[in-house]
Amino acid sequence: MAKPIIALVGRPNVGKSTLFNRLTGERFAIVDDVPGTTRDRLLAEADWNGYFFYVMDTGGIDPTKRKNQSPLSIGSKDYIRQIRWQAELAMAESDLILFIVDGQAGITPADQEIAEILRRKQKSVDGRFYPPILLVVNKAESAKIRQLVGEFYELGLGDPFAISALHGTGTGDLLDAVVDHIDAFDEETEEDISAKIAIVGKPNAGKSSLLNKIVGEERAIVSEIPGTTRDAVDTKLDYDGIPVTLIDTAGIRRRGKVAPGVEKYSVIRSMNAIERADVAILMIDATSSITAQDTHIAGYIKDAWKSTVVAVNKWDLVETDAFTINDYTTHIRNELNFMDYVPMVFISALTGKRVNQVLPLALRVQEERLVRLSTSQINRIIQRAQDMHPAPSKTGRSLRIYYGTQVRSDPPTFMLYVNNPELAHFTYLRYIENQFRKDYPFLGTPIRLVLKKRRD
Repeated sequence: MAKPIIALVGRPNVGKSTLFNRLTGERFAIVDDVPGTTRDRLLAEADWNGYFFYVMDTGGIDPTKRKNQSPLSIGSKDYIRQIRWQAELAMAESDLILFIVDGQAGITPADQEIAEILRRKQKSVDGRFYPPILLVVNKAESAKIRQLVGEFYELGLGDPFAISALHGTGTGDLLDAVVDHIDAFDEETEEDISAKIAIVGKPNAGKSSLLNKIVGEERAIVSEIPGTTRDAVDTKLDYDGIPVTLIDTAGIRRRGKVAPGVEKYSVIRSMNAIERADVAILMIDATSSITAQDTHIAGYIKDAWKSTVVAVNKWDLVETDAFTINDYTTHIRNELNFMDYVPMVFISALTGKRVNQVLPLALRVQEERLVRLSTSQINRIIQRAQDMHPAPSKTGRSLRIYYGTQVRSDPPTFMLYVNNPELAHFTYLRYIENQFRKDYPFLGTPIRLVLKKRRD
């Protein structure tokens, strides 16, 4: 399941960026006393008591500006309207909203109007409102301010949480409430037993065209303008009796190339789409071969421990001979050397060439995620690997793997009991992984090795 997104919203200079830094433990957001410093949304992962979620910082909302105005139609100097637009986008797609107000300033007309905006954005489902809203009264450092917090009930958003984002006071209680809502969200989400396959890649690689060709109809908008798909879109289908969910995503650019506004939010949703998928189909544009953007996206997929199929698209536009596919394959393998286990297929989403191979290959890779090896097989592999190539010494000592076991699948995860995990070098662990793949290839699927010191 994808990590929930917690959006921080409120008028300028109420301390959203300070709270963002407090919750994520990082100084991602720029903090300044000048209202409106946060021009764009920022997103980072946070965790509390074993629960993981994303925290999204937003620019301050100014309700006095014109509403429903796209930032694409306004001048660069009119940034207040852009901030409000981005914050509304964040509210529309978040799983939980933290509405931040300034306890020192008290309730302002802007706070009251923002509260009304938030209530209008909520939807009633079975007597409950989604997304939930928690009212956070920031800058409540003094006992005097904490005594006056009750006046914020006037906003009609339930019990206020009095905190100091700067000093951390009260943030533990706030996070407890956040994870309570995450718990409820997980319980109410129906289990999806389908194979979830995300189609990812840089803009204009042909992701929507591939989706349309697979499902046989125009489910996704196709355009020659890069970045047409603004959000992750799910398409459910049945393939030979197997329920499949295809997730078409917006193109992912390198961080420095991501434009503010709608596109940056699309990247966030694409990253979440990767996390909730079993398999990612990485689309590569054959006319530009493989680029730094492609390897960047591949790194995202690997970091999320997802299985992968590489689909080299627009093959109909490449002049080919008997050696072309081999040359392309070698080049892509060299660029994606950290994912040398992934299969490749050369397709044309426009003409349909080899498109019929993509889904069966992705489903085969998905099956590989669920494979379990027996303990005896695992220990034969480990013993053989160490006999063939003992671990190099480090400070006069060498890593010794005593035995191993598979503790989970999806992805395959092996616990290796060793004399000292600190003696392990990543090159030797890569060698052990390759020995596992000699016994069973785990096609397109990453292998996770976890080292644990054996008790004497």
